[in-house]
Order: sequence, then C-alpha cells, then structure tokens
Amino acid sequence: MNLDVSNTLNVIEVMENFLERFRPDTETRKKLDFGYHIQNQSVFFMEIRPNYMNPDVIIESEIAKATYVKAKKQWKIFWMRGNLKWYSYHPKPFVNTFQEFIETVEEDEYHCFFG
Repeated sequence: MNLDVSNTLNVIEVMENFLERFRPDTETRKKLDFGYHIQNQSVFFMEIRPNYMNPDVIIESEIAKATYVKAKKQWKIFWMRGNLKWYSYHPKPFVNTFQEFIETVEEDEYHCFFG
C-alpha cells in the first residue's frame, strides 16, 4: 500500500525544503550528497557518494527510514546499524508528523544517523 496523495505531497515538500538547507555546496556534492526516495509507506533518507575503490560507481547508503502507520496516524522512525538491518530509534520511536521525523534525524541525539 502506498502513501496517500496528501502525505506524499507533504513528504516531498518537507524533504525538498530540508535538502535545500542540509545539502553541501555544489562542488562538495560530487563527493558527498544526500537524497531520499519513497517506497510504499516508507521514506528513506540516504547518503550519496562515489565508491572509494571506483569513483565512477555511485553508492546510495540509506541512513534513516520513516514508515507511516496509518492505524496510528504516526510515523515510525528507524536507523540502519552496521549489520545493514533497520532498528527502531528508541529515543523517539514514533512522531506525529513527517516534519518531526526530519527534526529528529537532523538533531541525531544518539548519533545513530550520522555517526
């Protein structure tokens, strides 16, 4: 099941505004950038960078995930550990708005998203 239209539009608006502030300058983006994609009920926030061994290969590493729980009308927050599995973000496992998810990731109180 996919996000409804209003949630999708909200996600796009919030993410585009966030990325406008958060992304590095144009020259640095060749070496490090950030992006997102929407898949079903989830939004994935990722780091984009060239492969260390082969700079022609671009790697997208997902670092945060928000999944909309329609029954609760909340977003569940996940972070990816070194074992490449998603874990609930225990300082704040649920938020009411997608904007709160972005604020939580940006704050990164426990350094789970950006190390």
